[in-house]
Amino acid sequence: MDTRVAGLSWQNVPVMIRPTTRRRAVLFDLDGTLVDPRTAISGGIGAALAAHGLPVPADEQLDAMIGPPLAASLQSVPGMTDELLPLVVEHYRVGYRAHGMSSSVVYPGIADLLRELGEAGVLCAVATSKPEPLARELLDIQGLTSRFDAICGSNPDESAPHEGKAAIVAAALESLSEADAGSRGLDAVMVGDRFYDVDGARANGIPCIGVSWGYAGTGELEEAGAAAVVDDAAGLARALAALSSDDEMKEAH
Repeated sequence: MDTRVAGLSWQNVPVMIRPTTRRRAVLFDLDGTLVDPRTAISGGIGAALAAHGLPVPADEQLDAMIGPPLAASLQSVPGMTDELLPLVVEHYRVGYRAHGMSSSVVYPGIADLLRELGEAGVLCAVATSKPEPLARELLDIQGLTSRFDAICGSNPDESAPHEGKAAIVAAALESLSEADAGSRGLDAVMVGDRFYDVDGARANGIPCIGVSWGYAGTGELEEAGAAAVVDDAAGLARALAALSSDDEMKEAH
């Protein structure tokens, strides 16, 4: 399959659900995939670091902190210590809850795509490295919670070792399987904006579609092995339909 997919209206592509004993499922990353958090996260991290007398990285480095676990990203900041780390994280979280979540915006076309996937009978889940309670709060504020059959994130105790994206994807797949116990399994795909999403999907034996509107560096998603890289929600709809068609051809043989 071509790694780039041209934009196409969802109404003009084949419906993702066709007669099959396996249920279609799509797992979405959150920040940088469903919701644009640029100023909310990068600005908040910078403010938290400055408040504790730590150097504020350049914008490019701050943007690279969107996606991976926050505590892990902050450990690379010069002068960061084990004592300062939880204080900086807490400072950031207070500001994020107060201002950041409401200033984040859903990417164009995503709300419509989620609605259309649901109407087509596709199971949808969020699999994010963001602490799960924060993910649920953000989805509530953005009006997206009802579009998902499962919402899985990381441990809210950010001082604990992070379980990694593969474990979060596995938890989301398990939750969707429990929600659809009558089928013979799931035909699932991950959608995300960073190589962490591609790696987490691969570890669970499913493909990942990369989205170019997030925070991946040039060529990052292609090098990680994304099944496709799309430029907008319409292109994502087409890529999902194409993967669905490929799966059905394999089942037929």
